[in-house]
Amino acid sequence: MRTPSRILVLGTGGRENALAWRLAGERGVEAVFVAPGNPGMRDVAQVRPDVRADEVTAVLALVAAESIELVVVGPEGPLVDGVADALRAEGVVVFGPDAGAARIEGSKAFCREVATVAGIPMAEGDVFDSVASALAYAQRLRPPVVVKADGLAGGKGVTVCHTLEEAEAALTDALVLSAFGTAGRRVVVERALVGREASVIALCDATTAVALPAARDHKRLGEGDSGPNTGGMGAYSPVAELDAELVADILERFHRPILAELARRGTAFRGALYAGLMLTEDGPRLLEFNARFGDPEAQALLPGVAVPLAPLLLAAAEDRLAAAATRLGVAESTLPAAAGHSVAIVLAAAGYPGRPRSGDVIEGVEDARNESALVFWGGVAARGDERLVTAGGRVMTLVARGPSLEEAAERAYRAAGRIDFAGRQMRRDIARSAVGVGVR
Repeated sequence: MRTPSRILVLGTGGRENALAWRLAGERGVEAVFVAPGNPGMRDVAQVRPDVRADEVTAVLALVAAESIELVVVGPEGPLVDGVADALRAEGVVVFGPDAGAARIEGSKAFCREVATVAGIPMAEGDVFDSVASALAYAQRLRPPVVVKADGLAGGKGVTVCHTLEEAEAALTDALVLSAFGTAGRRVVVERALVGREASVIALCDATTAVALPAARDHKRLGEGDSGPNTGGMGAYSPVAELDAELVADILERFHRPILAELARRGTAFRGALYAGLMLTEDGPRLLEFNARFGDPEAQALLPGVAVPLAPLLLAAAEDRLAAAATRLGVAESTLPAAAGHSVAIVLAAAGYPGRPRSGDVIEGVEDARNESALVFWGGVAARGDERLVTAGGRVMTLVARGPSLEEAAERAYRAAGRIDFAGRQMRRDIARSAVGVGVR
């Protein structure tokens, strides 16, 4: 089975750092490049800060100069903008969907349309472009309701509204005040679902889906799921409620019908298909589909995958995933995982998720690594003296593994306690609130 020897990962964040770290450590992989990356990734990859993920001409030049055999697109923005289409048109092998398929994340209205046709169980909802009509619908549903910006909003465009007044405020923010820019020109209003959230991410080619173990993200900034939505403040895996049999059932009920419907529309999906689910009393219900690995779910998941990832990503990109999985001995629907649990803790900059502060010096990294934690870098830059400073919202993710969820969390928090920078924000209940029920 073929392993790509030279791989390019596009993106800048903790997810891309985790991908580069994982791929660089696999047999047969000679070199991993990250563009534009960040200076924290230099220990695992060759970082090319001069090449942006959405600059197709520059990416193509890098692919040619470095004999790249596989490009892995990390973030959703370039996928929705069509970077995978442009690269494939020039004969580049890409793990990541074309723009047509990436609309499953780029437009929540499109996601609802496709999911409805595919028979995916989800909350009652509809799409609106005016406050009056959306508010009337919310009144008919009766709060709590969820208001979602239609387009990409960095994980921050979802508001759970417990009263009509809150719904009107959320609708006004999106549709009148343009709080989410063009992403909020339309909104989806849905009946709120009650339960526990979970994520199932599958490697996919046009027809085949093979899942990673389930994970659970913590979206809100504060403990007890309080405060504003973020891109994710931490994650853990596996999820007790979703064993391999239930994950296989989710693939059958969620991922494969979506793959079939997208292929029927002529927009076959090749990449990582992320199903965000609410585990309700009536079974799993769809919250969202994403067109890439989650962040911070990838940081929690990738250290525990027990088979080589690089040949599977290449096979998915080349529409031969089923054969590759069989050759690796993956007889079931879920990739085998190493024994134990993973916990990922995100450390965020002062001001996040509003206006993150930049320039704060980061201390204690080696001390954190001495606690047996992995450090995956996101919003960082290097000063003239090469010291790393904050340069974005989610600065870094610390990941620890352990034989139990409790021990993995304890190790991750010990490592997090070694890191210091001014205004550091961190949730202290990641993987420690596994029995709570939320509304979304």
